[in-house]
Amino acid sequence: MAFPFINSQKSPLWKRIRSDDSTRLRLKYDTYYHIFDRQEGTRVFKDGKEFIMLSSNDYLGLSHHPKIKEAGIEAIKKWGSSTTGARLANGGRIFHQELEERLADFLGKEACHVYSAGYLACASAITGFAERKDLILADKNLHSSLWSGIQLSGARCERFAHNNPSHAAEILGYKETDNNIFVLEGVYSMEGHIAKLPEFVKIAQEYKAFVILDDAHGFGVLGKNGRGTANHFGMTEQVDVLCASFSKSLAGAGGFVASTKEGIDYLRSHSKQTIFSAALSPASCACAQAALEIMQNEPEHQERLFKNLERYRGILANLELDTWESETPAIPIVLGEKEKVYYFWKALLEKGIYAIISIAPGVPPGKDLIRTAISASHTEEDLDRIEEAMTYAKSKI
Repeated sequence: MAFPFINSQKSPLWKRIRSDDSTRLRLKYDTYYHIFDRQEGTRVFKDGKEFIMLSSNDYLGLSHHPKIKEAGIEAIKKWGSSTTGARLANGGRIFHQELEERLADFLGKEACHVYSAGYLACASAITGFAERKDLILADKNLHSSLWSGIQLSGARCERFAHNNPSHAAEILGYKETDNNIFVLEGVYSMEGHIAKLPEFVKIAQEYKAFVILDDAHGFGVLGKNGRGTANHFGMTEQVDVLCASFSKSLAGAGGFVASTKEGIDYLRSHSKQTIFSAALSPASCACAQAALEIMQNEPEHQERLFKNLERYRGILANLELDTWESETPAIPIVLGEKEKVYYFWKALLEKGIYAIISIAPGVPPGKDLIRTAISASHTEEDLDRIEEAMTYAKSKI
C-alpha cells in the first residue's frame, strides 16, 4: 500500500516548488529567517556572536519593560493561555472589552475591535467596509496586509503615486462611483514617510470619500503621547477608520481597528477576519494594555526615541547615505542595487549590527535598500558601534 506522502510527490506542483528561484536565492544567501538563541535588550545572540538589533520596530523600547512582562504573567495565571476560538463563537472576555475601550478613548474614537495579529487587523479594516461596487484609491506603496484586504474585498482599485494627493485627485476626477475609499498609511514603514494627511482629507471631503488609515508605524511615535498620525495633524475626526498593530510601539502581538460605534458594529458583521479569527490571547491583551498605560504615563520613552533618532540621522548624514527623506524612526538606507545592498548588509553583520535587506519587487526598482529602525532602547554605546559599522559598510561598496 502506497503512503499518501509518497503519492503527493507525483503532483506537478512539486516541480514548481523545487525550481523556485526566490527560495533558492534566499537559502543561498541566508538573508532572512535567522534564529537567535538569546536576547538582552537591544542585543541578540546567534552562534555565539552578539549583534545590536537595528531592524526591530520596538520604537519605544518597551519589549522588556517589567510592568508589561508582569501583566502578561498575571493574565496567564488568571485566564490561561487562550480563549480557544473566535469571539463570535466563544464570546469575548472582559479583558478584550477593557482594552478596546481604553484604546478607543486614547485614540479619540468611539469604539474599537482587537485582533490576534496586526496583519488581520489591517486587512479587516478594508474587508469590513469595502464592497465590489466601491472604488478604492490606494497608495502604490501600501503594506502587504492592506493589499490583501483590497483583493479580498473585491472592490475596484486604482493606485496613485506614493504619497501624492494630486495624482489621487486626478484619478477621482475621471472615475465615477458612489463610494470612494482612500487607503493610506500614517507612516510608510519602508520609506519612513509621513502621509500628507491634510491634503488627502481635503480631497476626500470634496469627493465624500471614506478614509482608512493604517497607523502601525505612527502609533506610539507621532501625536500627543503617541496617539498617532491623525492626532499629529489634529485630524482624528476626519479619518473614518484607524488600524494598527501591537507589535511596534506596544511591543506585543495583535492589532486593532477603531472607528465610530456603528462602524465597529458593521465591521463585526461583515469582516471575515473578525468573524473567523481566534480572539486575542489573555497575555497579549494584558501586555498591550500595560504598554498603553506606559505610553501615557512615561513620556521619557518617546523623548529618548527622538534623541536617539537625531543622533542616528546625523551619523547617516555625515556618511552621505541616502535615507529617502525619512521623517520617522523607520529609516531606509537606499543603495539602489541588489549587489550593493547585499555587501553592505554583510559588512554590518561582520561588525555585529543586524539590519534587514529589502529589494525589488518589495521596494520600487532602483530603491533597493537596507531597512533600519531606531529605538528608545538603543544606548550611546550602541550608537557608537552603529556609527563604526556604518562607516565600515560604506567602505565595502
